[in-house]
Amino acid sequence: MGKFVVKKTSNDGYAFTIVANNGEVVGVSQTYKSKDAMNNGIESVRKNVSVEIEDQTLENVVEKSCPKWEIYFDKAREYRFRLKASNGEIILAASEGYTTRASAKNGIESIQNNIDSEIVEAE
Repeated sequence: MGKFVVKKTSNDGYAFTIVANNGEVVGVSQTYKSKDAMNNGIESVRKNVSVEIEDQTLENVVEKSCPKWEIYFDKAREYRFRLKASNGEIILAASEGYTTRASAKNGIESIQNNIDSEIVEAE
């Protein structure tokens, strides 16, 4: 089973990552001002993990309403994903770019498969 790794950031905020079974970081959060806000972010990811995917890399994008996953191209033309909450805020993003759409979808699936993971403090 993977895990949520929480840590205090250098600017006195808080952030979390989702780490898969193989030790790879698959998702990173924004920086939150408080630990309570970060915990709310984790709960939002858990609540919204199974929402639909809006694939913005396709020619005829079918727009979805938030909450939603988005697959998009980054500046290097690599596939990335992000999870947007019902208010449109990004609550989780890919930790890296992927060379294929299928790999980006696998990243989303990894998060979905690890959503019930324990929360641990970074070492």
